[in-house]
Amino acid sequence: MKTTSVAQPIHSIVDSTNFLATDQLMERVVTSFKKIAPYWPLKNLVAVNPLQGFEELPIEEALSLGSTFFQRATIPEPIAAINQQTLKWMSVYADDGQATLHMPLRHLGLFAAWRKLALYDDDLHGQDALKLQWLTSLPENAIQALLESLHQLGIAPGDHELFLTLMLTTLPGWASYIRYRTDWAGLDTNHPHRITQVEYLTLRVIITHLLWPEAKALLAWHRQELKKNHSTPHILDQLQQAERRFRLPLLEQLASQPLTEPPPAEAQFVFCIDIRSESFRRALEATGPYQTLGFAGFFGLPIQLTDTITGESYASCPVLLSPNHTVYETPCGNSDQQEQFLRGYKRRSKLKQLYQSLKYTFTTPFALVESLGLVSGSWMGLCSLAPATASRLQHQFNEWLPKPRAVSSSWEIIPWADQCRYAEGALRSMGLTEKFAPLVILCGHGSSTQNNAYASALDCGACGGRHGGGNARVLTGILNDGAIRTYLGQQGIRIPPATQFIAAEHNTTTDEVTLSGDIPAQIRQLLNKNLTKAKQINASHRFKQLQPKSSTDNQVHQVWLRSVDWAQVRPEWGLARNAAFIVAPRVLTQSLDLGGRCFLHSYDYTNDAQGSVLSMILTAPMVVAQWINSQYLFSTLDNVAYGGGSKITQNITGKIGIIQGNASDLMTGFPLQSVYATDELAYHEPQRLMTVVYAPRPRLTAIIRAQPILQKLFGNGWVQLACLDPETGQPYILTREFEWQGLQ
Repeated sequence: MKTTSVAQPIHSIVDSTNFLATDQLMERVVTSFKKIAPYWPLKNLVAVNPLQGFEELPIEEALSLGSTFFQRATIPEPIAAINQQTLKWMSVYADDGQATLHMPLRHLGLFAAWRKLALYDDDLHGQDALKLQWLTSLPENAIQALLESLHQLGIAPGDHELFLTLMLTTLPGWASYIRYRTDWAGLDTNHPHRITQVEYLTLRVIITHLLWPEAKALLAWHRQELKKNHSTPHILDQLQQAERRFRLPLLEQLASQPLTEPPPAEAQFVFCIDIRSESFRRALEATGPYQTLGFAGFFGLPIQLTDTITGESYASCPVLLSPNHTVYETPCGNSDQQEQFLRGYKRRSKLKQLYQSLKYTFTTPFALVESLGLVSGSWMGLCSLAPATASRLQHQFNEWLPKPRAVSSSWEIIPWADQCRYAEGALRSMGLTEKFAPLVILCGHGSSTQNNAYASALDCGACGGRHGGGNARVLTGILNDGAIRTYLGQQGIRIPPATQFIAAEHNTTTDEVTLSGDIPAQIRQLLNKNLTKAKQINASHRFKQLQPKSSTDNQVHQVWLRSVDWAQVRPEWGLARNAAFIVAPRVLTQSLDLGGRCFLHSYDYTNDAQGSVLSMILTAPMVVAQWINSQYLFSTLDNVAYGGGSKITQNITGKIGIIQGNASDLMTGFPLQSVYATDELAYHEPQRLMTVVYAPRPRLTAIIRAQPILQKLFGNGWVQLACLDPETGQPYILTREFEWQGLQ
């Protein structure tokens, strides 16, 4: 690498006459970050389209630009060195509890802390006097320091935006995390140390100037890359072939279904629209006179849930929303029992803290190996060779440390007017406004796995990557309140006095459904019996997907075993093979085996004269479904650029993300094992989401005209919209020119 001296800072470019220049630069920083999709940390992984920053473009152009920016086979050698230094500093600054020795001065913010500490980093300046003098003389204001650094690199103002974009896209994983922290974190982060987009880019550009003073050449390199053939017709052909195989048969099946009035139900189960619910709903309906409905798993509640025992607090709603209320969850039981739970939690915490302190400090690991090596080695062997036995022993140990069997939610803290609004909105959105069964079970969902960095990606996306049982408990409490029911009756929703709402949670890894609330023993016994039958029916379907060549009879046990096996890289398939989002009454899909590939949102257009409910469904749950679909699609198409790589070679950095080996960029997509059946054979079939709506075409047309986000997704080819028109009984496809066409 060529070495050149670092020029003296030109302070005239940052004096008071250049506020306009810094303002313009700030706009370019924001614009450059708009090309980057956010990356949520491991504690609440949320699927997102990795080309979200290009959704304003037709998908053909977006794929080409995505290839140019993110799918490069090589990058200039100096950029690799710059990336290594950036990784080193960002991993210690952004650490969220993995390190026992923290980076000093983090309370000052990223740029201020780094500016002071970088003087001691010989990897950056090599004790070069001119470089040290330049670092020392940098303005304390990050945007001014960035402006001066760009000037020293010789980057013309007209090239600022492109150069900053390249600074992001040559290390896109960390840029995505910064985008999350700055634009999406909200109440979902408790970090005492701040990060701003300007600070991150300033750090990156300064490191670039120190290690590669000729970095202006990056612009010419990028423009040369653009001249190469980055068109991706083969990718579009691959997508379209899969779409043709799936879409036409699905539409023909849906169009052929008779819309008959469903018989009275003894119980109505409301599941999340998650595709994993589709096969389980079908299995449950086969066990008795049950009706199932689909609704986004946060049940329309923009809430923050806080555990009064652990103090953990998190937003339990889609990331598109901000929580409006904090609901406290408390263990059920008297004061003595709650005190016992608190002591148990403190005991577990102390044991965990002791082990972590012994494990991660410099000297004690040697003593730890000597003193606990035999015990730890035996436990590791048991977990590896007999995971079922290890799970049972761990369960018995947990019995010694009492934990609450059930919790209650302080839903009363939500203002009464908001309770009324949420109750009415949820019932109308799911189409449940009449013919209530004696029992209505609101069923949230989550997963249970061991040693799985991607565990939260298997939980409820509508709850921000968390379990949905808490939201179910809150809405259940609201809907069982007499005053709320009186209000709903005045709005035309008359709930019979005998109808009881029950909360439940569906474990998508094992298909266990846990019922909450006060249910008569005989009814609870019958429900549990039929839920167990449904689990057995669905276990056969799921196990064939996980191990198609296996002929074991005890499939329920095998499915459970995968959830407790810490060596299992594929405990469940998650939302792989998702392909369609269906907005319609359940009777339209009830007799169809949709293969667990469809998001199912209940909807009755006859109860939505103004189209407001349908508009909400298309602009919120459908958008989340499109993010999920895109994340799986791109993780399958290019698992290195857009995915997470193999679980076998991954490591966790800072408790926030995954890296490959001991030093790579953050991997922002799903791992190879989540989308591939083998290293070579893809399990997920990449295709864009198709949304099917059972409603009149004029209503859909009016909604699209009023919603720019729908115009973007449908018009640019990210999502295909199909209408099952009740008036003609025929399916129609919306073209990208917003015209309706019948099936060819």
